[in-house]
Amino acid sequence: MPLAIVAAALAVGFEQLIEWKYGPMGIIGVLALTVGLKSRNTLISGIGAVLLVMLLAPSG
Repeated sequence: MPLAIVAAALAVGFEQLIEWKYGPMGIIGVLALTVGLKSRNTLISGIGAVLLVMLLAPSG
């Protein structure tokens, strides 16, 4: 049971970090990637991955 609590705390902390650093589009990208992977839907997970890559790529 303690492992589940630690995993949940890490997941929430990661979500907060992404939202703080990359804004709402970052959290939408993480959410789409997570939902796509859990449901084995490659279209949704691909959209989430592309959103995160676009946010992380340097502009210019």
